[in-house]
Amino acid sequence: MALSELIKYEGDNSTFIWKYPHEDFNNMTELIVHESQEAIFFANGQAADTFGPGRYKLDADNIPILTKLVNIVTGISVFHCEVYFINKTVQMAVKWGTDSKVRFNEPTLGVPIELGASGSMNLSIADGKKLLVNLVGTMKGIAWENEGAGFTKSLQLSFRPLITTAVKSNLSSAIKQKNIDIVEIDEHLTELSEVLKTEIAPGFDEYGLSIQQFYVTNIVLPEDDPNFRRLRELHTITLQKQMAAAEAEVRASQAQNRASYMAAEAEAEAKIKAAQRGAILEGQTTETEIAKREAERKLIQAQADAQAAQISGMAEATVMQAKGYNQKDVLQAEVQKAYAEGIGNMGSGVSSGSGSPMGDMLGLGMSMAAMNAMAPQVGAIMKNFNIGNTDNTSASNSESLQNQNTKCPNCGSLLPSNAKFCLECGTKIETLSDNEIICPNCGKKTPKGKFCIECGQPLINKCPNCGAEVPPNGKFCLECGTKLI
Repeated sequence: MALSELIKYEGDNSTFIWKYPHEDFNNMTELIVHESQEAIFFANGQAADTFGPGRYKLDADNIPILTKLVNIVTGISVFHCEVYFINKTVQMAVKWGTDSKVRFNEPTLGVPIELGASGSMNLSIADGKKLLVNLVGTMKGIAWENEGAGFTKSLQLSFRPLITTAVKSNLSSAIKQKNIDIVEIDEHLTELSEVLKTEIAPGFDEYGLSIQQFYVTNIVLPEDDPNFRRLRELHTITLQKQMAAAEAEVRASQAQNRASYMAAEAEAEAKIKAAQRGAILEGQTTETEIAKREAERKLIQAQADAQAAQISGMAEATVMQAKGYNQKDVLQAEVQKAYAEGIGNMGSGVSSGSGSPMGDMLGLGMSMAAMNAMAPQVGAIMKNFNIGNTDNTSASNSESLQNQNTKCPNCGSLLPSNAKFCLECGTKIETLSDNEIICPNCGKKTPKGKFCIECGQPLINKCPNCGAEVPPNGKFCLECGTKLI
């Protein structure tokens, strides 16, 4: 043995506890403890001290029990002790499994079937001294499986009875408690793992071991068991029924959605059509109101024009009356003037060298035509001087005026009531019944009355001076000669 020696961990990572192979040391020996490790010293069969990560010198300062063993003369002492290294890392995926089948009574058919279970867990040492004293003893170390030189026992062999008993006692009850279908048990492995960990962990805690995670990774089903095959068939039938019911529900939901969509679409279309009809009716109402207002406007304008003409005629008649003559005198003077001009034109071409009897006749014809054009008005005026016809004049005046004055629909010229063509433009005049006349304003047929049904203009006006009815396009009253326009 050298005067100094270095003690350190030389085991592998799968080992939970490893014993240093030498047992005789001196106070010059050094100890190295790595992270995630601890070292426990046994002297004279007793746990002397525990060392965490670090570098230590084995002397009386670090190990008080060694004080009695130091040689007073040399200062060097040889002593006997044991050193155990505790691996405190988490051992991942430590395998476990039941050594026999687990009997399970299926609640649906009431028949027994046998199940196998296996998995893994993550395991670590929570109390190394407790594990060392209760389980390792004087062994060279311990691992989960039969690993490590000279290990006479493994944790797997030590805890297999505990695991198997806990799994057999709690797996069947957990399946029933969670109402798990045995055919679909793979979907519930997490739930079963939590239940079994709760039952197994206390047994490991008694030996200073801690189960970090516990996993049930496989449940072995008895595929060759006739009872299980029958159970799987029933499960398939049930699943098919559930699928059929789900599909029927989906179809019903789709049909309901289609019906709702069609109802909403029909409602929307009905609202659109109603809005369109409302818009059309509103537009028609608006057009009717516009036409009505336009007709009212024309009627008011016509009344205003008539009133203005009446006021103007009354004013002019007043002026003429103040001057001592009336319109009848004016008409007679114009007729005489036209006749005189016609007679005077006869033979006027002699001085110019172009006169002839035919020219004189044409001039006379033109004069006669002028007189003929004024004849109706003059005749009407002259009738006022007939003594015997004074009472009947006003009564028949309205009808004679309506029949006598006709307006050409093309050029607007005044025509006799029996004219078939216009004397100015040759337009054919429509034949009227006894109850119809041609409106002097718009030139269209209208029943006899006071207003035209086409343009709304009055058909007969009254003289502002004497009150006699006169045509709306007349310029002078036929009774008193008052100028109307």
